[in-house]
Amino acid sequence: MKVDIWSDVACPWCYIGKRRFESALRSVPFEDQIDIVWHSYQLDPDLPAHYAGSELDYLAERKGMPRDQVAQMFEHVAAQAAAEGLRYDFSALKVANSFSAHRVLHLAAEYELADELKEALLSAHFEHGRDIGDRDELIALATDTGIALDDVVRVLDSDEFTDAVREDVASARRLGITGVPFFVLDGKYGVSGAQPAETFARALEQAYGELTPLTMVGGATSPADGPACGPQGCD
Repeated sequence: MKVDIWSDVACPWCYIGKRRFESALRSVPFEDQIDIVWHSYQLDPDLPAHYAGSELDYLAERKGMPRDQVAQMFEHVAAQAAAEGLRYDFSALKVANSFSAHRVLHLAAEYELADELKEALLSAHFEHGRDIGDRDELIALATDTGIALDDVVRVLDSDEFTDAVREDVASARRLGITGVPFFVLDGKYGVSGAQPAETFARALEQAYGELTPLTMVGGATSPADGPACGPQGCD
């Protein structure tokens, strides 16, 4: 079963949602039959490549949020992240445009390493204060994940995967997605936000249950097929 996930590397709830979704996957018996596809989404596509201030400055100045409200939000989100084993450090976080990171994630998908690079980028951004908009940082993170240096450099020095990122954003718009993370199960069930693992598990079970073939009742004491009628007549 395919699960499409729209997410931004610069979204704190996206990392928490990833962890909770992973917990849900581990709880279902068909985990190895789930195909996850990551899709790009940008919360602020107009953000400069590099922003001189802190995350608190960014939200207060560019988004018009009161500074004390932003600080309280950081505490709340960090506590939620800690409950999932994540150590957010908003004081060290470097505000950066995530567009180049998304392009490299599309390259990672060709290597079947999108999930690994997604994890590395989110951890670098929220836990380790690394600049996910910096070319050298992206090269280091991608190559550490297992992507060839020449391929990473080629992508970063061109506009490769630009259209793919924009198409992901456009497809989110067509689906009515206005916030991330957003999960689409089997192309028909949507789960919005960093829901509890139990909610993800129930959604996975429902979607997967509709894909699973019927289990035939029968065994040693009764025939697998009872009397029935078909195109050639009846038993």
